[in-house]
Amino acid sequence: MSSRLRTVLVIPALLGASILATVVVAQNAATFDPDGTAHITRVVPEPALVSKEARAWLDSLTHANRGPETLAQRRESTDRWRVADSAEALKHYPVLIRSTTRGEVPVDVITPLQMPPENRNRVFINLHGGGFNADSGSRIEGDPIANLARTEVVSVYYRLAPEHPFPAAVDDVVAVYKALLKTHTPNNIAIYGTSAGAILTCEVAVRLKQLQLPLPAALGVFSGLGDFSHVSDSRQLFTLDGLPGIPQPTADDNLPDAQYVGSTSRRDPVLSPAFADLRGLPPTLLVTSTRDMLLGDTTTLHRALLRQGVDARLVVFEALPHAFWYHFELPETREALELMAHFLGGAVGH
Repeated sequence: MSSRLRTVLVIPALLGASILATVVVAQNAATFDPDGTAHITRVVPEPALVSKEARAWLDSLTHANRGPETLAQRRESTDRWRVADSAEALKHYPVLIRSTTRGEVPVDVITPLQMPPENRNRVFINLHGGGFNADSGSRIEGDPIANLARTEVVSVYYRLAPEHPFPAAVDDVVAVYKALLKTHTPNNIAIYGTSAGAILTCEVAVRLKQLQLPLPAALGVFSGLGDFSHVSDSRQLFTLDGLPGIPQPTADDNLPDAQYVGSTSRRDPVLSPAFADLRGLPPTLLVTSTRDMLLGDTTTLHRALLRQGVDARLVVFEALPHAFWYHFELPETREALELMAHFLGGAVGH
């Protein structure tokens, strides 16, 4: 049965006075077509359980004007934003950064300004977000964790789609991991990432298991998915900004992410770890939020890990959209980053 979803969401606390009359008459409602298509109107008050900084950011998102972009435009705009936010990351979380290679793959080696002796044999591998076709967070994700965990982070510049579809990115990360195994024991290595990097983290873990390589000590899956064969409810409901913008519902017979998937079966166990043998994977922290477009995907992956006996822990923040921890002005970002750093640091070296 088709399950397309059209959503109309009204948020009175975040709308301008000029359209308050619309808010007054809006009512909660839901009607359903014979094929299961839902037509929904919801009045969503301003969230009470987030910081004032988060409420201000959510308000700013209602004024964002995101339109369609070509791949070149997306990469250009993402690069501009990444440079600016990387500078913010470095200001809030100072570190040393050295660009080099590991396993012939370009990486940044990010080192805390102060590293305890017991952390000198540890390393975290960071896999950046960006929808597999851009880099939205290599240093934005790497700098804070290196600073907070006081541990070296190797941020990987894996090959991007559509020029290099799956499994190119997986192969690049495996090459970096193999190179690090020459200088580190696996129990001193963790792998983590956000969005595309979170997806890649679990894909790499499954591939390492297939290759019968020793697994890392921990995984961090921060807003990811484990199944490319269907679209979750949260992707039908939310945009990258959460409630603002126009969702683009997608039926399971017209799936997104084709440029990354390429010719691979969407049920391939590496591409979609939900179909893999996950037994024996290391402790895994999954983080998402209630307005994250990948909320459903992250929680479904969490359940798949639990079903196969993995020590998988899920943390869901309130009312915030996808990868909110890129925004350093939010107290919730500090909380999330400290949680991530504490989990990864506590898992390695044992």
